Amino acid sequence: MLVISLVIVSLVAASLAAEDKFTTKFDSVDVEEVLSNERLYKQYFACLKGTGKCTPDGKFLKEAIPDALSNGCSKCSDKQKYGSKIVIKYLLEKRPDDYKILEKIYDPSGSYRKKYEGQL
Repeated sequence: MLVISLVIVSLVAASLAAEDKFTTKFDSVDVEEVLSNERLYKQYFACLKGTGKCTPDGKFLKEAIPDALSNGCSKCSDKQKYGSKIVIKYLLEKRPDDYKILEKIYDPSGSYRKKYEGQL
């Protein structure tokens, strides 16, 4: 009986651990391609602003941003962490007005900017 209980506890713990990570289903999206393609960039930007339709990966991104910001991207895969840095650096350097718009939506108090500014 103890063995069965341990197996059940292990399975539950494994499933909870899996839920503590974001899906990697969209990790194949080439972030640099999106940023260099004006049409794709505008589509994602409109999705994140809430003014346009979202693709499935855009919808995932929009839903994941608040959690990723609040938890230091602890649920992110390594590829998602790397992609986040690329996107933030791109926005800050190449599209600061777009960054400000997204910051008003996802970080209106500026607390995440203060928390993460040293990491870039």
